[in-house]
Amino acid sequence: MKTIAIIEDDQHIGNVLERNLVRAGFAVLRAYSGTEALYLLSQNTPDLILLDLMLPGLPGEEILPKMKGIPVIVVSAKVGIDDKVNLLLGGAIDYVTKPFNMKELLARITVHLRKDRGQELAPVLKVDDLKMDTASHEVTVNNTSVRLTKTEYAILKLLMQNPNQAISKSVILEKICEDTPDCTDGSLKQHISNLRKKLRDVGEKEYIDSVWGIGFKLKEG
Repeated sequence: MKTIAIIEDDQHIGNVLERNLVRAGFAVLRAYSGTEALYLLSQNTPDLILLDLMLPGLPGEEILPKMKGIPVIVVSAKVGIDDKVNLLLGGAIDYVTKPFNMKELLARITVHLRKDRGQELAPVLKVDDLKMDTASHEVTVNNTSVRLTKTEYAILKLLMQNPNQAISKSVILEKICEDTPDCTDGSLKQHISNLRKKLRDVGEKEYIDSVWGIGFKLKEG
């Protein structure tokens, strides 16, 4: 049975979510504040989190970066496009605006849990003529092997896992920092420049775009 954590200070909304999730066959954990959520997650590892933003204590925006490795759907009354973009770039997998349709929310939860399971079962990432075997750490362009440093590999893997999404410098550093301590804010640009050159030398085209004011993404087509 999959477990969903509901982090929501409005008891009525939380109760509605819990009732429908239990009916749909999920186990449910509850937290009513940002501080309580952090304690809950220190003791449990749910399969997915439903996160409100306007929480007492620590707001949702502050605790989102601490939820590494768990899919997070933000459920909030904030409707500004900048809020949505910043949260999606900051690690959330989806954003649902209140008031929400329960049937739609359940469908989104099911799809994201299916995606997560699919990624675990499929060790090979493929985007256009780029291919990455995450088991052997081999990267190929047009079936030609490309030798990458550990940091270059980590950056490319993150971009390939999010092929249609521009990823900010801060998110890249946060996601890869544990495995690549040599990658800092000052050196990230050079690492990406080196990665671009290695891919371009083999594929004879550009693979990584700079998105002004945001960060980097894989080049379309």
